Amino acid sequence: MSGERMILNMGPHHPATHGVLRLEVETDGEVVAAVRPDIGYLHRSIEKIGERVEWAQFVPYTDRVDYVCAMNANHAYVLAVEALLAHDPATRLAIPRRAEAIRVLVAELNRISSHLIAVGAMAMDIGAYTPFLHAIAQREAVNDLFERLCGQRLTYNYMTVGGVAFDLHAGAEEQIAAFLGELEREMVRFNRLVTANAIFRERCAGVAVVGAAEAVAWGLSGPNLRGSGVAMDLRRDAPYGIYGELDVQVPVGEAYAGARGRVGDCYDRYVVRLLEILESVRLIRAVLGLLPPPAAKADDPVGGFQADATKALRAPPAGEVRVRTEAPRGEMAYILVSTGGRQPWRVRVRTGSFTACAMLGHLLPGVFLADVVAIIGSLDIVLPEVDR
Repeated sequence: MSGERMILNMGPHHPATHGVLRLEVETDGEVVAAVRPDIGYLHRSIEKIGERVEWAQFVPYTDRVDYVCAMNANHAYVLAVEALLAHDPATRLAIPRRAEAIRVLVAELNRISSHLIAVGAMAMDIGAYTPFLHAIAQREAVNDLFERLCGQRLTYNYMTVGGVAFDLHAGAEEQIAAFLGELEREMVRFNRLVTANAIFRERCAGVAVVGAAEAVAWGLSGPNLRGSGVAMDLRRDAPYGIYGELDVQVPVGEAYAGARGRVGDCYDRYVVRLLEILESVRLIRAVLGLLPPPAAKADDPVGGFQADATKALRAPPAGEVRVRTEAPRGEMAYILVSTGGRQPWRVRVRTGSFTACAMLGHLLPGVFLADVVAIIGSLDIVLPEVDR
């Protein structure tokens, strides 16, 4: 106790916090006076490990940078290594078009499953437990597809330098199409249960408003930035893979809660993720329409799923690259420095959760204690992205 204020600990074992995040919360009655995020409980020196293993051997570690969207984490790293290899015509890889399409396909499926966790957990944090189970059921359907594809349900090690580890399994396209139809029907039910719920709206509308200029100044990215009304999406604005061939639509915050809400509040961040789920459904259908038929040889330039393996195993030439991708929690960027050896000289990862977590000390003071979990849920912070 200090005067009329009390220090409360939320996490890392508090059931209402996401992962091993500890918040030291100073309260003045029911109002938050100050917050200090205490991070590092999940630190595993992943960046330093990346400098001690060979280029291709680091791919399984990228799964752990964000295990909720491991496909997207794989994608960012292999694109960065391939960009380094492209500095020299002798090591440049020709990624088969089918492999590029499969990468986008699985990345968007993983975006769906990640956002389902985000919106379902946020609803549960506020008190609606049943909708979380509906979201988990749809996420399990994505996990089933990934298990058929590569044998794993959480950390996939699927994308490789040069393509993907395996081609789509037999019947995958039909199974994915069936899942998308079921998901759209399920989202109608989810919106009735949660999005249109008066109690949920009251808990989120007008809470923790982040204006567009403020979001940019704090370095927010992804749905948290778009929830503040900033139409920035790297898939559209700096496309990679085959995203340039897709008409990527970018939903932004528009005070979706009406008169009681404001652009950039908790409700806007929540709705933007729901809209992105539907956008991913549309993009996946477009990719299925562009997907070349499988080839007899894995390294076929069109229908194959892997580039020349001998080139992929060569060390990249000396140089430095920065590759930015649009992961479910915002910009996931890799900065790689090569000295021409078989191991990176420097590996640096930028993630969306790190900047979102940094904003908590600014955003939480002045809100009610009961709103803290709603705000954390609306930012969708995943701790491996913070600690690394």
